[in-house]
Amino acid sequence: MSNSLFETAPDFDQPIAVLKHCHDRIRKQIATLQKLVVHLPEKGADVDAKRAANAVMSYFNKAAHNHHEDEERDLMPLLQATAVGDDAVLLGTLLPEILQEHQKMDAAWGVLDRQLKEIAGGASTALSADDVNQFATIYAAHMEKEETHIATMAKRLFSPAQMQQIGNAMRARRGIK
Repeated sequence: MSNSLFETAPDFDQPIAVLKHCHDRIRKQIATLQKLVVHLPEKGADVDAKRAANAVMSYFNKAAHNHHEDEERDLMPLLQATAVGDDAVLLGTLLPEILQEHQKMDAAWGVLDRQLKEIAGGASTALSADDVNQFATIYAAHMEKEETHIATMAKRLFSPAQMQQIGNAMRARRGIK
């Protein structure tokens, strides 16, 4: 058991661990969305619903966007430059799928974001369970693919210098020195 009172994020010196940590945070935000679907018909856009809507919007409008850029601008290009043989073949199959999934997730998020803005402002109590489920399903499959194939490949193939390069790019994207 950990003695820490709160969960800490890995340092950018471990960029693959940071990406996994982001996935864990995405799972928590999706769980909040799923709870909000149940909460709203019972209690409406009360203080808790508004707070939850704002928290989910805050995460997906900033951190999730950075996460996708980490993958698209840094991780995937470096993997493409490094992978050979079976790894290159697998990456050639997965990369277009992952990029397409990013687009699907962004589009699905746009639908949810509009609904959440209404809830956060107290103007609506409607959050589509179908939209939340579609978003959750796309993300779950996507994260599983990345964690099973992409992260393990990166950990196996990247040198310490390449890991540092990705970590530095991630820091810079977030304005961290």
